[in-house]
Amino acid sequence: MRLHTVSVKEPFDRVVQTHGATVQRVCRAVVGPVDADDAWSETFLSALRAYPDLPDDANVQAWLVTIAHRKAVDIVRRAARHAVPVADLPDATAPPDGRDLDLWAALAALPTKQRHAVAYHHVAGLPYDDVATLLGGTAAAARRAAADGVATLRRTYGGTLPTTAAPEGATS
Repeated sequence: MRLHTVSVKEPFDRVVQTHGATVQRVCRAVVGPVDADDAWSETFLSALRAYPDLPDDANVQAWLVTIAHRKAVDIVRRAARHAVPVADLPDATAPPDGRDLDLWAALAALPTKQRHAVAYHHVAGLPYDDVATLLGGTAAAARRAAADGVATLRRTYGGTLPTTAAPEGATS
């Protein structure tokens, strides 16, 4: 008689609770504060549909960041194709509470590959091997792009950047 072990995935709502904040930070870093909520929502809607087919041993965080990356690219492409008509332009906009728009501006000024490498490694905590898979290239190239991005941010950003390394477990 042979017994089979059954592995049970954690419920999807727990996946959202565990990884939602990281995905939100990645979305903000990649598409900016205005479109981040849309990218986050689209990421988790897509993930919900695909979750039943995800292998039990998959790296869920890397999987979600991959989806977020694709949704962010979709949003950027969509925005480039569509103009947004408005009746009247506001005289000035008030910055959203709790957001550092200067940091976003400095991050947005980075070349795309550097911005994404910084977001995926330093914000999401992905190892450089996973960043390289997302961006296309080698881990060394991803490490260089992230290092160049952080160096540029340190030169151009008026605020204070943390000097600590990426989140625990995201060294390679």
